[in-house]
Amino acid sequence: MGQSLWAVRDNSGHLSPFNFSIRHEIVGVVTEVGSKVNNFKVGDKVGVGCLVGACHSCQNCSNDLESYCPKLIGTHGSQYHDGTICYGGYSDTMVANEHYVLHIPDNMPLDVGAPLLCAGITVYSSLRYFGLSEPGMHVIVGLGGLGHLAVKFAKAFGCKVTVISTSPRKKKEAIEHLGADTFLVSRDADQMQAAMGTMDGITDMVSAIHLLLPLINLLKSHGKLVMLGIPDQPPELPIFPLLMGRKTVAGSAAGGLKETQEMIDFAAKHNIRPEIEVISMNYVNIAMERLAKGDVKYRFVIDIENTFGCYQVLAHYHHKLVFVYPMLRFQQMARHPL
Repeated sequence: MGQSLWAVRDNSGHLSPFNFSIRHEIVGVVTEVGSKVNNFKVGDKVGVGCLVGACHSCQNCSNDLESYCPKLIGTHGSQYHDGTICYGGYSDTMVANEHYVLHIPDNMPLDVGAPLLCAGITVYSSLRYFGLSEPGMHVIVGLGGLGHLAVKFAKAFGCKVTVISTSPRKKKEAIEHLGADTFLVSRDADQMQAAMGTMDGITDMVSAIHLLLPLINLLKSHGKLVMLGIPDQPPELPIFPLLMGRKTVAGSAAGGLKETQEMIDFAAKHNIRPEIEVISMNYVNIAMERLAKGDVKYRFVIDIENTFGCYQVLAHYHHKLVFVYPMLRFQQMARHPL
């Protein structure tokens, strides 16, 4: 299931009364800037993604990989260095250090820009880091909140894309609407047998418990299975087929700030836009229940501006803080098998 729903439910699946506003992937317009802010001005279209702080001294931070910093400060549910709680994006005002604020290009609408700040960078970074973005690569993806963006990015990279699903009902959507080259039904033994050893890479975005062996068997020698989903229980990892094919099973999360800006600019250049459903804040509870059922294609975006009709700007600011009036945010896709 998605980040928003995951953040507010405990392991039993019931809602938990956490005392903070949730969500990252926030986009909006700058309303005020601190005296030492150099890269933003009032009126700029901007976004804040998965993190709002890091140590800036570790090896990961030095390599523009703040998302892997051991002292990472998440956008919601974390604490700043002074103990202040990070309240997330379900609000009408956001304050952030300019290092963690991203430019949204003029030709990119704010509503479609929001999902790129987590879903977009997660699939973009995994394809780039593991060498699956080279033209001609044959990659396989699921079809959901992350998967539909993976199809679009991979096609823009020049890859051959196969969408995998448990049901043939998504075939028309995958090929005719999203532009995938082929479609594979994971429950069809004949199709899976025919596809064995044909894939350079697989991005596995499934958070439901599932077997890895059928996916590993689809890989060519030296192929890569990249895990992006977070199952409730650790999956069983068969070692022998990895050894005999020199195959890799790895994991990947969101990229750093530099790569995220690169991804946003790439998406704007290639007109890569998430498929979204815009909702008002008072629809959130219904949206949460729909998320739990997988009833969204493919992202909810919350329109804060038209919900509240106004905004507040904090009066005191200093150093490198940027005040953002968030207009839209999105929620993640619910958990489901391929």
